[in-house]
Amino acid sequence: MKNTRKILEDVLKDIQPDKGYEKEIFDKLSIIIKRINHNQRQIKAILGGSGAKSTWLRTFDADIFVLFDYSKFKDKSDKLSDVLEKILKKRFKNIVRLHGSRDYFQIRQNNFTFEIVPILKISKAEQAKNITDVSPLHSKWVLSHKRLANEMKLAKQFCQAQNVYGAESYIRGFSGYICEILAVYYGSFLNLIRNAAKWDSKVVIDAGRYYKGKDVFKLVNTSKLVSPLIVIDPVQKDRNAAAALSTEKFEAFKSAAKEFLRSPSKEFFQKKDLMRSFLKQKSKNNKLIIIKAKPLGGKIDVIGAKLLKIYEFLFAGMKKHDFKAIRSDWEWDKKNDAIMYFLLDKKPLPRTVQIEGPPVKIIQHADNFKKMHKKTFVKNGKIFAIERREFIKPEDLMKNLMKNEFVRERCKSIKINAL
Repeated sequence: MKNTRKILEDVLKDIQPDKGYEKEIFDKLSIIIKRINHNQRQIKAILGGSGAKSTWLRTFDADIFVLFDYSKFKDKSDKLSDVLEKILKKRFKNIVRLHGSRDYFQIRQNNFTFEIVPILKISKAEQAKNITDVSPLHSKWVLSHKRLANEMKLAKQFCQAQNVYGAESYIRGFSGYICEILAVYYGSFLNLIRNAAKWDSKVVIDAGRYYKGKDVFKLVNTSKLVSPLIVIDPVQKDRNAAAALSTEKFEAFKSAAKEFLRSPSKEFFQKKDLMRSFLKQKSKNNKLIIIKAKPLGGKIDVIGAKLLKIYEFLFAGMKKHDFKAIRSDWEWDKKNDAIMYFLLDKKPLPRTVQIEGPPVKIIQHADNFKKMHKKTFVKNGKIFAIERREFIKPEDLMKNLMKNEFVRERCKSIKINAL
């Protein structure tokens, strides 16, 4: 136990933001916020995101929320971005408008990127016209548990290192807010990990105790409860904050929790180099296929979703043609090409494949099967066919799949390298 606590103490030292870097960002944020607020009566810019909650890590982006007066703009929710754009263009030179559930803006200054999000100023979640309107209430709730800020940071860093962090549609992992809620609910990062290792296939977390002693599945719309982990938003009782979480990321988190408890190490908090990891696992008996896809332009979430579709298409194609991946994964840093890894058995597949058909007693189906295949035979009352494989090497299949329109329309270009 002492060793584990020492590990967590060391990790915290490593992930805390550099004070100089933090001060530089806060100084820039302060200037931007003052410029936005100058001579404004109906709006107010404030610090948002993990910066407002004091839960940001060594590397972070800074968010600014621009609050619009609720009484004047509650019926103009779809106009907030247009109003804010006019204000920003008068004060800053290079403003980039990005599409979202409500459009938001980016300002780049040197190496820093600041996101400016228009929201309605609300006092309770029921007033929200858009999911982003609730963000300051999230910050307020997290700040009410600021004594657990370090535990939240550990949870975030653990998820980032295990590649399960981010609620974007192409990741479907644990958002920063979920990490914060879980740390508060369990009281510490270590308690979170101990419990996560024992989670069943369906878990309900109700930090606000809205449904204490009650059946949440009878009181909340079931369409919101399909995720393996149900995290009732402590400021919005009818919302599952983990609705986007996939079973894959949920199981990966559970597995990592078990491994950490079995053998605690700082390595669980260090982002893995996937390229190095796959190259290390490669041996003379297997083959590593590396695919590089150059992303299209547009909104990050949409680009990422298209890249994920390509990865899933290639993986499904391999499976369909009987190539079994020993391991596969993909990564994208939002700046460069997406890289997809497939580690497979080096031995080529047999030149022919046996295809199972229907029982011979189902005469019509059996006859149709015979018409589709030249070489057939009967075994144990079923009809089978022998066909020549189109692909016996995975790289040949990959090259063919990469020419498919499904792939081509989702990236600028795509390349393959087989090792």
